[in-house]
Amino acid sequence: MDNNTPLTEAIFYILLAVRTPNHGYGIIQDVSEMTDGRVTLGPGTLYGAINSMVTKGWISLYSEDKESRKKKEYLITNTGKEVFQNEVKRLNELIKNSTKMND
Repeated sequence: MDNNTPLTEAIFYILLAVRTPNHGYGIIQDVSEMTDGRVTLGPGTLYGAINSMVTKGWISLYSEDKESRKKKEYLITNTGKEVFQNEVKRLNELIKNSTKMND
């Protein structure tokens, strides 16, 4: 996936949830809240996406509490912000062009 590939909805919302340091359970809660419960991330989806985005350099491990397994916090990187902004531009273009259906 390069920086111009459309993001999945899960990835989009995870990137949004890590604009400030956040841990897995916090990300699940934030995404559910942002979407009024429409998007529910399971642990497998969440951690698969997190591992993929860490590998791509879109998010980084911000801090880790060795005493608690759920206290790994993640934060979006500059590359992740760029990927996110590219996706917002793409989505805005879709919305703009969708008005042609009403012409």
